[in-house]
Amino acid sequence: MPLGLGRRKKAPPLVENEEAEPGRGGLGVGEPGPLGGGGAGGPQMGLPPPPPALRPRLVFHTQLAHGSPTGRIEGFTNVKELYSKIAEAFRLPVAEVMFCTLNTHKVDMDKLLGGQIGLEDFIFAHVKGQRKEVEVFKSEEALGLTITDNGAGYAFIKRIKEGSVIDHIQLISVGDMIEAINGQSLLGCRHYEVARLLKELPRGRTFTLKLTEPRKAFDMISMRSAGGRPGSGPQLGTGRGTLRLRSRGPATVEDLPSAFEEKAIEKVDDLLESYMGIRDTELAATMVELGKDKRNPDELAEALDERLGDFAFPDEFVFDVWGAIGDAKVGRY
Repeated sequence: MPLGLGRRKKAPPLVENEEAEPGRGGLGVGEPGPLGGGGAGGPQMGLPPPPPALRPRLVFHTQLAHGSPTGRIEGFTNVKELYSKIAEAFRLPVAEVMFCTLNTHKVDMDKLLGGQIGLEDFIFAHVKGQRKEVEVFKSEEALGLTITDNGAGYAFIKRIKEGSVIDHIQLISVGDMIEAINGQSLLGCRHYEVARLLKELPRGRTFTLKLTEPRKAFDMISMRSAGGRPGSGPQLGTGRGTLRLRSRGPATVEDLPSAFEEKAIEKVDDLLESYMGIRDTELAATMVELGKDKRNPDELAEALDERLGDFAFPDEFVFDVWGAIGDAKVGRY
């Protein structure tokens, strides 16, 4: 989609329009495929997983977030395989694994496992807990939600904006998986699809959310996290390198991202939240990778259309992404 001379007005955010904040949230690992393609039953595009002999022989330690002995997992090359290995280690159905955090058992949205795992990181797996059904009256266009997903078919709440419609409903918490809206199952949907559905709900009417919360350890019971300001905790990937997980092709061991790439990814992730109501560091990293060698916004737009056309990014968003990458290149942080 060459940008040409005309620039469309900024599209309204699908869920909310927060002020840009530095952060590293998001779980949508790899390059998103067609709508719903990231789901548990969706078609797998791209290269098949490499044979076991070619996979990185790295061993990671893991526990269930609510408490368990320590397990050892290895030989995975993407998030779905990681969840399968965790389920196997703890003799659980793989569908029970909701998401993972690194180096903390708490539902900490700053520590979500994204597309990279530090070689010395400890993985905590959060599994399904109590299910609940909540009626919400949509009194405002923006509900105050930021949505992310686990890269394997579950979308959940990453942040609740203070003072928003959802913030006043105590039964809804950060970390809750959104199973259904008005009876429509969302299992297998990507985060941007869920955000779009929430945005399209008519104002002035009541809708029903079916949610599943992560099972909590004793010290987390009765705690309701608002998903604090991103970037407040230690940076993920504390090891000497990281294992980068991809949905297409094998996982690879890489050096930590450069300072330019880290800052560019943060800025693009902020833009994703502002325009679309989602956070996804792996998607942001893919966009930075596509844009860092492009000579102008038109080339970036064409690359985004070719690789990420399902998102239908508006022109002004592409201009802002181009600007964010350019600012990071020259050190304007």
